[in-house]
Amino acid sequence: MIFSLPVIILLAVVILGFKAFKVVPQQEAYVVERLGKFHAVLNPGLNILIPFLDSIAYKHSLKEIPLDVPSQVCITRDNTQLTVDGILYFQVTDPKRASYGSSNYILAITQLAQTTLRSVIGRMELDKTFEERDDINRTVVAALDEAAVSWGVKVLRYEIKDLVPPQEILRSMQAQITAEREKRARIAQSEGLKIEQINLATGEREAEIKKSEGEAQAAVNASQGEKVAQINRAQGEAEALRLVAQASADAIRTIAAAIQEPGGSEAVNLKVAEQYVEAFGKLAKENNTLIMPANVADLGSLVSAGMSIVKGQNQLMK
Repeated sequence: MIFSLPVIILLAVVILGFKAFKVVPQQEAYVVERLGKFHAVLNPGLNILIPFLDSIAYKHSLKEIPLDVPSQVCITRDNTQLTVDGILYFQVTDPKRASYGSSNYILAITQLAQTTLRSVIGRMELDKTFEERDDINRTVVAALDEAAVSWGVKVLRYEIKDLVPPQEILRSMQAQITAEREKRARIAQSEGLKIEQINLATGEREAEIKKSEGEAQAAVNASQGEKVAQINRAQGEAEALRLVAQASADAIRTIAAAIQEPGGSEAVNLKVAEQYVEAFGKLAKENNTLIMPANVADLGSLVSAGMSIVKGQNQLMK
C-alpha cells in the first residue's frame, strides 16, 4: 500500500502532536528527562514536551499510600519471640528525590520499618510491648521519617496490626489472666460480704437504739400515766373524804338543830337508850355468856327516862 506525501506528513504531525502534548492527572507527578537527564516535573494539567528530546521517565502518585509491612520475628528484652506485622502510610512529597534518591523507595521504607521495629521491641520486655504499642508506632515513624527525607517520601504513621507470641507464652498469659480475674472476683466477693456484714451490724445497732428509745419513751409515758392516775385517785379520795366529812357535818348540824327544838334532848336520850338496849340484846343472842351492865340501876334509870320521854311525846301528840 503506497501513501502519498501529504498523508505521510499528516501522520507525522499527528504523532508529533501526541508526543508533544501530555495531560497529567490530578494528584500525580511526571518526571521528564531530556536527553537522559532530569529536566522537569510536570504538574497536573496540559504540558508541552519536545518530541524525541523529552521523555517521561517516572510517574508518581501524590496520594497517601498504605504499605503492608510483612510479618517478622522479633526478640524482646526477656528473650521472648514475637511475630509482628504492621501497616505503613506514606506520601511522595518530592518526585525528583523519589525518582533519583533511591532505586526502590518502597523496598527501602519496608526494610527500614522492619529493622527499626526489631530494634525497638528488643529494648522492651514482653508485657511492655502490649502496653506501649503507641510508643512503638511513634518511634518507628520518627526513624523512618528522618531517613525518608532523602527519598522524597513523608512517612505519616505506622500501625502494628498483630503481636503474636508463641503458643506456650499465650497459654501462660491466659492462665495468668484467669488467675487475676479469679483474684478480682474473690476480692469483690469479700468486699461485698464485708459491706453486707457492716450493713447488718449497723441495722441491728440502729434497731436496738430505736427499741431502747421506744422502751424509754414508753416507760416515761407509763410513769406519767401512773402519776396522773395517782393524782386522779388522790383527788377522788380527797373529794370523797370531803363529801363524807361534809355529809357528816350536815348530819351533825341537823341533829344539833333538832336537839335545840322542844323535846329534842328527850328524843336523843330515848334514842340512846334504845340503842343501848338493842346492843345488849344482840350480845345476848350471839354469846352464851350473859353480860350485864356494871350498874344495873343506870339501865333502869335509862329505861325509866325513856318511858317518861315516850309518855311526854304521847301527851304532846294529844
